[in-house]
Amino acid sequence: MSKKKDCRSQLKNRLGVDWRDDNLLSVALTHSSFTYENRHAGAENNQRLEFLGDAVLELAVSDYLYRNNPERDEGELTKLRAAIVCEPSLARVAGDLELGLCLSMGRGEERSGGRERPSILADAFEALLGAVYLDQGPDRAAEIAIRCLAPVINDVMEGRLERDYKTELQELVQQRSGETVQYVILKEDGPDHDKTFTAGVLYRGQVSGTGTGRSKKDAEQQAAKWALAKISK
Repeated sequence: MSKKKDCRSQLKNRLGVDWRDDNLLSVALTHSSFTYENRHAGAENNQRLEFLGDAVLELAVSDYLYRNNPERDEGELTKLRAAIVCEPSLARVAGDLELGLCLSMGRGEERSGGRERPSILADAFEALLGAVYLDQGPDRAAEIAIRCLAPVINDVMEGRLERDYKTELQELVQQRSGETVQYVILKEDGPDHDKTFTAGVLYRGQVSGTGTGRSKKDAEQQAAKWALAKISK
């Protein structure tokens, strides 16, 4: 058995899913760099499943937090959710599942460290949840999401969490002026399978901070970090 097949077999055991359609799992574990390098094969990558899984994840975590924290208000729940579903947290869960080893990935991306890149791992976890949702239904997808995220949830509830600069910035702006901030992608560099994004924070019609990252979410967090430092002065 190849290393990839063995990894995927172990992943099935960790998830406890008896897949009806193995192709969904295969697509969830196919990075866009693989399809970019193998366009003749007509393989599908995991970007569409990632889109679906993002929504599955947010609803599952929102439902869990709502039911288990009756004493917390909307603002507190929003901050907790943001910390749980942020890129570093999802990458950590993907690492625990060894998703990096299971991915079908282009040779260029692999040589550049793609199997350990947080943005790729986080996206793969979301795609995996999207695949479970389609194959097993919403309840099973939510159960697996919360089970996999349990260590992260425990850390967040006990205060051991990554800073969510976007939420902090929005709270500060609302306290001061009741206004909101917006994020725009200012630039994209690199091929589709290996992009770097530059994001900007718009506050009162001006760019108050910029940041770069290997995903749009990471770039926005970095932009919020710099805007927060500037506006806090």
